[in-house]
Formats: sequence, structure tokens, C-alpha cells
Amino acid sequence: MVLALAVCGSVIALVVVGLFVFGLRRRLIQRSGGTFDCSLRWNAPEKPGEGENGKGWGYGVARYNGDRIEWYRVFSYSIRPRRVLERAAIEVAGRRTPEGEEEMALLSDAVILACLHRGARLELAMSEDALTGFLAWLEAAPPGQRVNVA
Repeated sequence: MVLALAVCGSVIALVVVGLFVFGLRRRLIQRSGGTFDCSLRWNAPEKPGEGENGKGWGYGVARYNGDRIEWYRVFSYSIRPRRVLERAAIEVAGRRTPEGEEEMALLSDAVILACLHRGARLELAMSEDALTGFLAWLEAAPPGQRVNVA
């Protein structure tokens, strides 16, 4: 009985510590500001509706860092970004609203932005306000850099 209570107490303590570390990590990522909730789908299909519609999305937090966007998975303990997107390498191919199963996989107010980054197709899903900020950041590239916004 005592052993069972000790094991249960240890499991509960580990869960609490794990949740605390998730919160601390997110706080550290957001500390410098310029963050927004952003789901990402790497190697996205060329046309909406191709492949499995709601699959492949990762929920995360994106952070502006100079001429880069750093994307962090929400459910991870890593303090390093999972993806880094350089402003000069991002080409916007279009925008759309979630369709079918995507409506369940993404946040309720999400707008999907189809992009190319160094030849890789990707989609970013974010709120309308975050999208406005993202497009403004893309267009605010220093003189001499090409920016491709459709």
C-alpha cells in the first residue's frame, strides 16, 4: 500500500513538473516579444484538397527574430526552434480559409497562408491579426532584398 502511494505520488509529481516546464519554456520563448500562435504544415500539397486534408499540421508559436521567423512546437521540451524561415527566402503563393478536416485541426479563426521557402512548400495557419503583421514584416524587408508577396 505504501509503495503504491509512493509510486502514485511520484507520477503526479512528474506530471506537475512536466507541465511547469512546458509553461516555463513558452514563457522563455515569448520573453523577447514578437510572438504569435502559428500552426505549420511542411511539404504541403500543391492544391488544397489533395492528400489528407487535416493531416500534417503542427501547433506552435512563431517568433520574429530580425530577418527570420523561428517556429517552435508547443508540445516539445526543446528550447531550439523546430524551423527557421528567412524573410528573403519566403514566397507567398496565396491564402485561404481552412477546409474540411482542417477546421478541426486548426484554431477557430485561422487563415492559411501557402508559401514556398527554398523550394519547400509549406502552409502557415494564424489569426487574421497575426497574418496582417506577418505580411507587413515580409514587405518591410531592407532595401535591395526581393520580397514575393502574392
